[in-house]
Amino acid sequence: MAIAGNPKKMAEDIAHGLVSLSPPALKRYAPADLKIILSNLGVVQREVRALQVPQEDVVQLKAKNTRLTRLRQAEVVLRSFCKKYRFPL
Repeated sequence: MAIAGNPKKMAEDIAHGLVSLSPPALKRYAPADLKIILSNLGVVQREVRALQVPQEDVVQLKAKNTRLTRLRQAEVVLRSFCKKYRFPL
């Protein structure tokens, strides 16, 4: 099944915690779609890392780190799923 909507928007939703990737959810995507999702996760991850947050603002700093954690976790789940089913990335 093709990706519904914009893949970058999907990656941003993952970063904000609105969408979570799990192996059962990934089964409906083709290997080419998984590669697109992975590349967009990297793009959004770079954008989040580029955000300048003051060190004194603990709330914004925690939100940034949480978004990075969600993106990294989604990347790990996606890579392990592709490795298990031998999909090339």
